Amino acid sequence: MVEIERKFLVLDESYKEQATACYSIKQGYLSRVPERVVRIRTKGDKGFITIKGKSTHSGFSRFEWEHEISVAEAEELLKLCEKGIIEKCRFIVPVGNHTFEVDEFYGELQGRVLAEVELQNINEEFERPSWLGEEVTGNPAYYNSTMLKRQ
Repeated sequence: MVEIERKFLVLDESYKEQATACYSIKQGYLSRVPERVVRIRTKGDKGFITIKGKSTHSGFSRFEWEHEISVAEAEELLKLCEKGIIEKCRFIVPVGNHTFEVDEFYGELQGRVLAEVELQNINEEFERPSWLGEEVTGNPAYYNSTMLKRQ
């Protein structure tokens, strides 16, 4: 599958008023090489293993494969991950015909807040809420897999 998404900084906390759900997420990486990222994640009461390919030059799209696993399996695999576990709260925020995922980071990344929106194609239009800030799509400094390395 190809994932098409755009990523943004967030200007304020008004997105919380529009959020319909919030999930605690803990994630680590078995591999963070540019050609492939292998992520282990717990999200609420579910676990996942995800493989992502290298982003296109624009950063808008890349291959993504995800498979649900048990939380117990995910917690065991997190013990094998490279140094640096990401902890965040993900807010689900419907805006127009799209759903934004707004991540508030904790721990070493405390204070960072990023929003993502998935699209059907790279030219798809979407409503931009007032809390949406600068676009950082394609900027490796804002990839979850590299943020901890830069601390």
